[in-house]
Amino acid sequence: MDFQELKTRLLSLDTACVCDANKSLRATDPTIDALRVAAPAIRPVRTGLKLVGRAHTVRCHNDFLAVIRGLRDAVADDVLVVDSQGSDRAVSGSLFPTEAIRKGLAGIVVDGPCRDTRTIRELDLPYYARSHTPYAGTTSNPGQTQIPITCGGVTVNPGDILFGDDDGLVIATSEELAAVLPIAETIQHTESVMIGKMTDGTCFLDMLNFESHLAALEAGEPSSLQFTV
Repeated sequence: MDFQELKTRLLSLDTACVCDANKSLRATDPTIDALRVAAPAIRPVRTGLKLVGRAHTVRCHNDFLAVIRGLRDAVADDVLVVDSQGSDRAVSGSLFPTEAIRKGLAGIVVDGPCRDTRTIRELDLPYYARSHTPYAGTTSNPGQTQIPITCGGVTVNPGDILFGDDDGLVIATSEELAAVLPIAETIQHTESVMIGKMTDGTCFLDMLNFESHLAALEAGEPSSLQFTV
């Protein structure tokens, strides 16, 4: 599956459905790896935006020269992913996302502090960060780019796909995401139908095998909770 098709289909989904689809696959095949999910502390500065792009990685510490280098080299649909290695100084502000928009980048993810959050919230670019501080780092260390890094407690390799929304960030290969797409699309459609039915008065429990599932578990029998719509 090419990137543009993957991007289009992911943008119609939520990260939760993609994770649920991966969990369903792993229930039938334990050899399938769990999708990488960044730590909950990595949060969107502006909510309501979805992120899909290819990782362009940066490693630095209390210095943002490598971030500028990454911004220079990244291309359209890339996500600038920064491992600041526990920095307590901002390694990105509002200038970098403005340039990212000009270049057609998909977004910016900083495992560390950013600043200029008010301005960032006004920009139409997905931007994630661990924390905020007004005090910027230096520009005297070249750092490293396009190497495997750690972001939100998980490994991010150059070219990995990042998929993010208000719930958080999923990091995966394109093959891993392509494998879960059909199931994720089914899950999202089913949940949409259920929400519509509940809005019209149908009880949530009437659309689950809850009673039989609970009874089976209490009897020591194998079972799984399933939708019945």
